[in-house]
Amino acid sequence: MTTTETTHRVELAISGMTCASCANRIERKLNKLAGVTASVNYATEKASVEFPAGTAVADLVSAVEAAGYAASPERPEEDHAGELGERVAVAAFLGAPVVVLSMVPAWQFPGWQWPALALATAVVWVCGWPFHRAAAVNARHGASTMDTLVSMGVVVAYLWSLYALVFGEAGALGMRHEFSFLPRPSTTGDIYLEVAVGVTVFLLLGRWLEARSKRRAGSALRALLELGAKDVGVLADGVETRVPIGQLRVGQHFVVRPGERIATDGVVVSGASAVDRSMVTGESVPEEVRAGDEVVGGTVNAGGRLVVAASRVGRDTQLAHMARLVERAQSGKAEAQRLADRVSAVFVPVVLAVAVLTLVGWLLAGRPLEFAVTAAVAVLVIACPCALGLATPTALLVGTGRGAQLGILVKGPEVLESTRRVDTVVLDKTGTVTTGRLDLVDVIPADGVTRAELLTVAGAVEQGSEHPVAAAVVRGARAEVPVLPEVAEFANREGLGVTAVLDGRRVTVGRLSLVDLPDALLDRAEREQRRGRTVVAVAADDRPLGLLSVTDAVKPTSARAVRELRALGLRPVLLTGDHRVVAEAVAAEVGIDEVVAGVLPAEKVEVVRRLQAEGRVVAMVGDGVNDAPALATADLGLALGTGTDVAIEAGDLTLVRGDLRAAADAIRLSRRTLRTIKGNLFWAFAYNVAGLPLAALGLLNPMLAGAAMAFSSVFVVTNSLRLRGFRPSTS
Repeated sequence: MTTTETTHRVELAISGMTCASCANRIERKLNKLAGVTASVNYATEKASVEFPAGTAVADLVSAVEAAGYAASPERPEEDHAGELGERVAVAAFLGAPVVVLSMVPAWQFPGWQWPALALATAVVWVCGWPFHRAAAVNARHGASTMDTLVSMGVVVAYLWSLYALVFGEAGALGMRHEFSFLPRPSTTGDIYLEVAVGVTVFLLLGRWLEARSKRRAGSALRALLELGAKDVGVLADGVETRVPIGQLRVGQHFVVRPGERIATDGVVVSGASAVDRSMVTGESVPEEVRAGDEVVGGTVNAGGRLVVAASRVGRDTQLAHMARLVERAQSGKAEAQRLADRVSAVFVPVVLAVAVLTLVGWLLAGRPLEFAVTAAVAVLVIACPCALGLATPTALLVGTGRGAQLGILVKGPEVLESTRRVDTVVLDKTGTVTTGRLDLVDVIPADGVTRAELLTVAGAVEQGSEHPVAAAVVRGARAEVPVLPEVAEFANREGLGVTAVLDGRRVTVGRLSLVDLPDALLDRAEREQRRGRTVVAVAADDRPLGLLSVTDAVKPTSARAVRELRALGLRPVLLTGDHRVVAEAVAAEVGIDEVVAGVLPAEKVEVVRRLQAEGRVVAMVGDGVNDAPALATADLGLALGTGTDVAIEAGDLTLVRGDLRAAADAIRLSRRTLRTIKGNLFWAFAYNVAGLPLAALGLLNPMLAGAAMAFSSVFVVTNSLRLRGFRPSTS
């Protein structure tokens, strides 16, 4: 539970829900409480509730119980699929003889209908009890749900059969029963035990398949939650002690052996290894880490032994933050689902009215009572709005879960609808398109000077400086000259460069103005500067040794990412506080035509607003504190997970990977999830629109209606599961 100054938030696990109408009832009950805002998700069996400080969690639980359901802040582990599977097996075993005997007259021995009644009684009242119990609970609270329709349909078919057997002609020993795919214009010699049994078996089978599919749909989130280590080897005074993960504290050092999961977020103190981050970021290539590098809890140490200092534990870790974001997204509702909720809230009463009208209409038309009852039962059975209730939450479950596996975190379902409308994507330059770190990209020796000599001299002198340009030179030099010599008389010339004595020579490294360069080197320096690079001159005793070109290098994947964003119909804009020459050089390298350069951090918001004022729907991708206001202002904010916590909080989508291609993947996945939701809702609506008239016109046997209704829910869930096959562009 999280708390602000005036409101609290809690996730309640709900037991006893059997359909979308149940979720709607609970949601209405909770929202009637003063100051409470609740969203109930049928697929996850959770209620996400925000409530004022004056309301207790017990009040929320009581409201749910008053609606006829159970609630708890603790989520119990329940195997609904296992219990339903047992019911399906028993119902099918007992019900098969009833259906076969009812459909095959040649096998109908004298008195067959009485054993069939006994078997049907067990199927309807024992195996199908959950339907009737839920209908009774709803009726006690003056409500009706999908279970009301199912229970009424099954009970009417069963009671009519019982009446025909006891008081009509169906109990005669020589009675023959003909099966028809259409309701029969029959007499009191006909029974509908196969309807009562078939509907019960098909609906139980549908519920079982639905429960299994829902569990598969949530598997990605469960895998994320299970990533964390259970215990950890804490190092104190050189002694390693295994303790439960809950006892680990910030600042403590812990050991990670090859093949083990890193227990929590931290900084490597000693050791070097490759870390497999695929389950957290979706990146398949292990990342090399050494002392000073940050590591994320839940990732796997694929190489050597590491000693890590814990920097975040428990709910503060990146893994816990990811899980909360995913759960929050799965608990919300897209606009399309809110429409479905409004429809299903009035759907059951309307269906009950249609069933009554069907019964009365056929009787007024002169058809037998049996025919009218059968058609009314078919209306009740075919009209279950269950598929409507599953259409959005199952797609959200699978889509957001798959996103989490790929390092894409969606804050809420409304974000999905934003991705469909976006037409412009604003890309921050530093840290988003580029690496965000200066690197040595070119070494240009003067005539008579070797590359190794230039790097050795420049690297040795720059070791004494803390300037970012100096750090880039030293890193580049050490990559080729592992051991750099020591220098004497180091001096920093503020804003110009540095000098030192090396092997008796006075060495200068710094701005071009410090060194008298020949024309060839001057021309090369100008070309490098036109490309947006910083050029450093190196001289020894006033003799030019060469040039070093340093830049914030473009990420290797940025150009491809821009192409993918364009393929999605988005117009890229590069936004930076850097000089226009630098910005245009980067834009040309990655294929961006529109550049906004030289803007202050506060002005980034104004750029986004200006684009919106032009009629554009803007997405913003950034990673820094100075990007946070623009991320929040944009219609869709995408925060790189390699950036600051402030930027991540301001974004609508978090990209755990630092790869810009993840932005295109996030938009593709969001749009595909939204298409799946709309497809689910279309087929759920179309199914009811087509099925109800057929049933009311007497063109549908109730048993077939039950099978169709059950498998409509299975279709919706199975269609959603296709999102598990989403592949990122990086695969």
